[in-house]
Amino acid sequence: MRTLDLGGVRVDRIVEIDPLWVDAFWFYKNIDQAALDRNVAWLGPRLYDPSARMFAISFHSWLVRAGGLNILVDTCNGNHKERPTMHWQHRLKLDTYMRALAAHGLTADDIDVVMCTHLHTDHVGWNTRLEDGRWVPTFKNARHVFSRREYEHHVARQKETPDVPIGHGSFRDSVLPVVEAGLVDFVADDHALFHDLEENVRLEPSHGHTPGHVCVSIEGRRDKALITGDAIHHQIQLREHQLVNVGDFEPEKARATRLSLLNRCCDEHRLMLTCHFVGPTAGYIRRDGDLFDIEHLE
Repeated sequence: MRTLDLGGVRVDRIVEIDPLWVDAFWFYKNIDQAALDRNVAWLGPRLYDPSARMFAISFHSWLVRAGGLNILVDTCNGNHKERPTMHWQHRLKLDTYMRALAAHGLTADDIDVVMCTHLHTDHVGWNTRLEDGRWVPTFKNARHVFSRREYEHHVARQKETPDVPIGHGSFRDSVLPVVEAGLVDFVADDHALFHDLEENVRLEPSHGHTPGHVCVSIEGRRDKALITGDAIHHQIQLREHQLVNVGDFEPEKARATRLSLLNRCCDEHRLMLTCHFVGPTAGYIRRDGDLFDIEHLE
């Protein structure tokens, strides 16, 4: 995807895996064959394989450069993580992520801020790397911005079930090491990271997928965008609003949040930047009766 220049704010997609094919009936707990059949032509073979009944998804971060800061939104799966029940994450040894950063002239040491929309395993993985048998911060010069509500939810879960790994183990290996290193700022769900008269980057509450899930609003001098995290996972949810993702904590709240964000992107002519749409990913949302469509930039 080409660099998005919003006017004083530049945005790039940092890809770890694209595509990964996942079973539609695993990905959405309440999907049925009728929903797949009525969308097969609209989705097309790039997004859905009807013979295997599988969706194409992506894992990527968003690099936002604003106010002299290199800001990374979400950090995908990460390498060497023990995820035996999640084959696409288990003991990865990929160089794609760091090569994608390098293609924009950056190393891990150049990242100033890491913002996590939520603390699920596929959004925090590159927060840490394995060094001499220990998990250490990957972005050691960065402040890591976490929703306080989100973090406290996971802490409470860990206290309730201390023997059950939270987030398939990601809370312990990808979140706590950066907390213990003193690199985390726990913030309110409407925290403004960077703001002046013409440009801003801020969090916005978008609860439902998780209790403290946030989106990242970006406004430049010419255009504005919304990084939606996991408020929406796949293009089929533009047509089938009711679909419940396997990771949704509060499905009805997640659905209401998703509809609100889609309507807002339409009303404000705001670019939608998701965290799991395969490339080209970025696009403007359009209404199609009671449904939605997307006009991709490429």
